[in-house]
Amino acid sequence: MTPFNPLFRNPHLATIAGNFWKRPETHRWPVEAVIYQTEPEVRVLVHTQRPAGEPRGELVLVHGLEGSSDAGYAKSMAYAALSAGYVTHRVNLRSCGGTEELALTNYHSGQTSDVLHVLRERKRSSGLPIYLTGFSLGGNISLKLAGELGESGPELLAGVCAVSTPIDLASCADALGKRENFIYRDRFLSRLKQRIRVRHGQAPEIYTLEHLPKIRTIYDFDDYYTARFFGFGTAAEYYRTQSSNQFLEKIRVPAMLVTAKDDPLVPFEVYNHAAFASNRHLRLVAVDHGGHIGFISRTRPRFWLDGLVIDWLLEISHKKPATFVS
Repeated sequence: MTPFNPLFRNPHLATIAGNFWKRPETHRWPVEAVIYQTEPEVRVLVHTQRPAGEPRGELVLVHGLEGSSDAGYAKSMAYAALSAGYVTHRVNLRSCGGTEELALTNYHSGQTSDVLHVLRERKRSSGLPIYLTGFSLGGNISLKLAGELGESGPELLAGVCAVSTPIDLASCADALGKRENFIYRDRFLSRLKQRIRVRHGQAPEIYTLEHLPKIRTIYDFDDYYTARFFGFGTAAEYYRTQSSNQFLEKIRVPAMLVTAKDDPLVPFEVYNHAAFASNRHLRLVAVDHGGHIGFISRTRPRFWLDGLVIDWLLEISHKKPATFVS
């Protein structure tokens, strides 16, 4: 794999560029909107596309905080995977991508049940190797799920990849609260608060607006809303129980974690974890620059991350060797 030559060495420019950079379109592969009933009163929307010819496997993509299946990084990865011969499934977490009517509950950083259901349905339906890739919050969900599966993981998953992942939710919430990260914090909070307002219109008895004026940080939102809705009690307990770092040692499928050492939202120190030395299934790819999901290359191909993941898929499926540069 070609070493990453970043277009931006400033982490904020890299992060913003990664979010707004024009991505390749996947129009040449028809999109199928599939709704999965994951629980009695919960449905999630997944956008599926199939390559021409016999597929190599299936890649399930999970977006980040307040993202959707339409996120640029998800569409870009889908383009690369489809071009390489993989069926792709871009998951919308609960209430995301305009799906509020499909479930009255929202998503959270450790909610693995919906993705697990999709994986099982795909494995039952196709029998092909199933790979899972999550971005940011979606990476935490993906790693936590792989760890929860433990020894049974290889029966369902052929591999899991996590990109720019907040494996320690408390540390990352603290980082998001820093003054220099106000642009991300304010954007997330604006969207999260609006989600509560929309939900209030659907179910005012569940989603009250009384706490919204008190919320200044992501921790506040999680303390007043996320933790209470899902029975964690407090944000601290939510972060403690749902961080994927405590599940890393239990992963038994090939797992690649990709991060930038200058990620403004995920302190690189959280990756100083014993599991990377003790668990042979884990591979950490850490580059010096790239911000948060901002791996835009100075030269073509621009989307270094997409090539990295596809080479990794081919490598672990023994299609061809791949070389990674940290």
